[in-house]
Amino acid sequence: MARPFRQQVDEGILDRAAALFARRGFAKTSVQDVADAVGLSKTGLLHHYPSKDALHEAVLAQAGTLGRRVLDQVGDLPLGPARDRHVLEVLVDVALAHPGLVALLLAPVTDLDAEPHPAVTGPVLHAFGVDPESTEPPRLVRVIGALAALAVLTLAAHAQDRTTAWRQHIVATCFDALGHRRPDAAPSHPDQVEA
Repeated sequence: MARPFRQQVDEGILDRAAALFARRGFAKTSVQDVADAVGLSKTGLLHHYPSKDALHEAVLAQAGTLGRRVLDQVGDLPLGPARDRHVLEVLVDVALAHPGLVALLLAPVTDLDAEPHPAVTGPVLHAFGVDPESTEPPRLVRVIGALAALAVLTLAAHAQDRTTAWRQHIVATCFDALGHRRPDAAPSHPDQVEA
């Protein structure tokens, strides 16, 4: 199998597996469930990933790789609104391309038993210049709120088959959540000043 095609197949398997792990949990998702979701036999799936644990590790590694890729694309930009907008644009594109991984990363918000994935959340928070231990609460809360909105809105865009139509609105909504006003946005209150 040619490498680009194999990579595309692997990414599809990992994204579908991530969606199933998010919906059902790791323990309740079988190898057969994932094989059925991706249109492979169980043996065919095990050819790609020799066990459910290996598949889960590959899902988390893929999520970590995507998080680092985002950081690599923005790491040289100075902190501030321009970097925040660029981070959001890159993250929205990643999220729209990988809805299963987004669902898995959102699982700790909706399922208190789910574990957050620091290998992914670390690079993404760092892309915004945020350290959960030292960043001031207003900025930390805004970044977490923007990421939660991004996750929910990209999943909704997929469910509505509106990924292209909603992209710019998702970026704008998340940019607003960070406390930045768009140049074309009028203040909602006469005393409002830009954060």
